[in-house]
Amino acid sequence: PTAPLGGLRVRQRAALRVEVLALYRRYFPDQRGRLIVLAGPSGVGKGTIVSWITSRFPNFVVSVSATTRPKRPGEREGEHYYFLSPGEFQALIAQGDLLEWAVVHGEHQYGTPRGPVEALLDEGKHVILEIDVQGAKQVKRAVKRALSIFITPPSFEALHDRLSSRGTESEPERRRRLVTAERELRRQKEFDYVVVNDTVEKAGQSIVDLALASRDPQATKE
Repeated sequence: PTAPLGGLRVRQRAALRVEVLALYRRYFPDQRGRLIVLAGPSGVGKGTIVSWITSRFPNFVVSVSATTRPKRPGEREGEHYYFLSPGEFQALIAQGDLLEWAVVHGEHQYGTPRGPVEALLDEGKHVILEIDVQGAKQVKRAVKRALSIFITPPSFEALHDRLSSRGTESEPERRRRLVTAERELRRQKEFDYVVVNDTVEKAGQSIVDLALASRDPQATKE
């Protein structure tokens, strides 16, 4: 409290930055980017839509997840994932530094670190989280102003056809995914908006329009 601004030490400068950011986030929410939570059943085309958006709109970026699984050949730290030890992952959970997390296939943990997402939002970037329905619910609890969008197929038959045409799953796996999809489709009313993936271009542009419209100060006023 008594040190002059030019004489602040490292820890004091870090503490000041935290305070300034807290004020910025509180009083100028419309200047920050929008956190966009995308969910939908497997095979609905979420990844393709996200790729379409980020390749055409530089201000839209994809969040990088953290995982405890080993790094695969060609993967780069901070680009594909943040690769953490189980102990490091548990520390993030304990500190409340994950927006959402889950154990996948009963083996490795995956989650979304809060820090990098907040930093991108402060830069005015619109951050896209492509996650499952349960993860979306966690994020909405953690970030009240997150924009949640559910991607749905034109019909359940269309989803079945898409999963079949991919040829990446066995028949039992495809049936399991369809059962899960039915359960997830029943939860679409929990989201702020529902976008039908008739075409990638139409769905992608709808998501961009929703994100930009929601930045209006009147629309984001709480």
